[in-house]
Amino acid sequence: MSQEPTQRRAKHLIDPTAPRKRATAEDLARLERVQRTVMSVLVGTTIFHLAIGLVISAIVIDDTERVAQIGLCLLGGAFGVVAIAAAFAIHRRPIASPWLAAGFVPTLVGLYVVLV
Repeated sequence: MSQEPTQRRAKHLIDPTAPRKRATAEDLARLERVQRTVMSVLVGTTIFHLAIGLVISAIVIDDTERVAQIGLCLLGGAFGVVAIAAAFAIHRRPIASPWLAAGFVPTLVGLYVVLV
């Protein structure tokens, strides 16, 4: 009668007697889709913040430097287009798209604020 009780394994630990099932092709496809989405959001927001920063710097510069203000606004628009194109490239979609026009929004806002 000296039988030792079996110890219960905590559920959050790996059980070596019951290995995990192999990932199916469907699971891998879902994982890849999520990875692409996360990467495109990170790349897009990072580059778009750069574009907005260029436009803000154009607004802060003294009005006597009008050429520099316009140049920074145009660079902001170029980086906005690059941000959207990078997101499309990560998702393996055609880069030439009408959505690229949305990248010029910082330029339009910046030029409006600078020139008006």
